[in-house]
Amino acid sequence: MREKIWDWYSREKVQKALIEISKNREVVPVFSNSFGKRPDVLQFPGDIMQAVAEGAIAFHASLERWKNPMQLKAGMNKEELDELRIGWDILIDPDVNDFEIAKAVTKVIIEAFKDHGVKSYSVKYTGGKGFHLAIPFEALPEKINLKPSRILYPEVLQKLIEYLKWYVRESLREEILSLDNPINLSKRVGKSLEEIVGEEGIEPFKLINMDIFGLRHLFRLPYSLHEKTLLVSVPLKPERIDKFKKEDALPEKVKVEEKFLTKKSRIHDAEALIIEALDWAAKHKIEVKEVVEELRVVRKRVKKIPENFFPPCIKTILKGLPDGRKRSVFILINFLRNMGWSMEEISKKLEEWNEKNYPPLRANYLRTQLRWHARQERNLLPPNCNHENFYVSIGVCNPDEICKNKSIKNPINYPFKKLKLKKIRK
Repeated sequence: MREKIWDWYSREKVQKALIEISKNREVVPVFSNSFGKRPDVLQFPGDIMQAVAEGAIAFHASLERWKNPMQLKAGMNKEELDELRIGWDILIDPDVNDFEIAKAVTKVIIEAFKDHGVKSYSVKYTGGKGFHLAIPFEALPEKINLKPSRILYPEVLQKLIEYLKWYVRESLREEILSLDNPINLSKRVGKSLEEIVGEEGIEPFKLINMDIFGLRHLFRLPYSLHEKTLLVSVPLKPERIDKFKKEDALPEKVKVEEKFLTKKSRIHDAEALIIEALDWAAKHKIEVKEVVEELRVVRKRVKKIPENFFPPCIKTILKGLPDGRKRSVFILINFLRNMGWSMEEISKKLEEWNEKNYPPLRANYLRTQLRWHARQERNLLPPNCNHENFYVSIGVCNPDEICKNKSIKNPINYPFKKLKLKKIRK
């Protein structure tokens, strides 16, 4: 498998395509069941091959375009992100557990684009269950309601997605029913008949999820492999959708020809679509939803690191606290998981720690938190050191020389800096 991945990303045309679309984007390598560190970028072919050498299978990038993606950090508010953002692209991601239904919804959305005069759209197979449809930022009007379009993410995109769901509902219902009867459709998507039928019959968006996105949302790059299937996320001409089969995305069959999310000759051709969507959203009083995007990180296999290498803040927390105990549970579980501790070891340590708290947390609360974290397939980072609601607020931030001299940004960096110093001194 690794040889297959290496051979694909070694292709010069693949590297060129990935580098081209990665400009001004945050790009994150994806491993077998987890994401790499954020922020990160792809600038050179060597960046791609280095990530692959470390185990990367896929590459995901931000919908948003940034002045300098490496200035992004966890906890930034919308105003800070607006200042850094130079644009954002429209991405439609219909998700359905049936490939023929996925084709149907993709074709119907393309017709909706055409109805609104949009010519700069592009389509790609995701490498998984369906397709992505996209419109580049250059197709949007420069200003919307007298505000620069670049700062109106994600609210304009959210309203646009809701409008498209409304606009295509009837034609999509007809298209889906032409494929099969309701009973078989329910079996095809793995839902009961009651779940997909409403007062007017089949409800298309009960079969299909078309989610809205939040800040710093990532999507799989064109010509990236899919981390589960190892199929290529390949751009397609719309007329190829009907005959396209998943096997056509096998790396040995794919040619790097079509482009995805590139500026076409006609600019601002999505202006009518945006205006219609915003007018509709205002009439229907569509509210912008806050969507929190999880900043996922790679789960590295780390040999268990003992407590004597822990940073001062974690050692202080482990002595027991009168305040900030629930926030400390989140800190401790995520910190210890990144230190190579098993969930059994973490559970035992939290029980010991809770006995030192005054007063202790309810045992049921600890069990609930531990169960939730145990179900996650990735390791979350504890909050960064400068997060105003955690270490300083709780009263456990007491930096030592390593914290000060080594510019520690997150508690998980501390043990590795300390281990490195120990090796140097030896």
